[in-house]
Amino acid sequence: MSNEEIYKNNPLHGKKLEQILEELVDFYGWSILFAYININCFKTNPSVESSCKFLRKTQWALEKVEGFYMYKLKNLPKPDDTQFELPPRDRIVPLTQKPRTPRELSLEDAERVRYNKQKANLTRSIRQKASTAEDPWGMSRRK
Repeated sequence: MSNEEIYKNNPLHGKKLEQILEELVDFYGWSILFAYININCFKTNPSVESSCKFLRKTQWALEKVEGFYMYKLKNLPKPDDTQFELPPRDRIVPLTQKPRTPRELSLEDAERVRYNKQKANLTRSIRQKASTAEDPWGMSRRK
């Protein structure tokens, strides 16, 4: 099986960035894109042209948009850990997985998702601070 055949089931295969953004904007609109992806080019005077220009220069933002396209608009199941580490365009989507109807998203749901992420990040940072505050040599400094 050639590389072309392996990636053919990926919804991003053969799609230009402009097409992806137009589909996302037509279905969800700029406000939902900004609420979920949190990239300023979707908030301040958004246009497909200016967003494409920014996304082409910024790899992390491009990957967020492509992931949103695959897992919200195309509503594919989340990938396994090894595929999740790859950029969305390089992921192999099994032939048994077909795009489903797009997820219904709302601004209220985006706020809830953002709140939960902030809460998880805060908990993670507290745990990291606690683990680094411990003496790396154990109890060797006690008298």
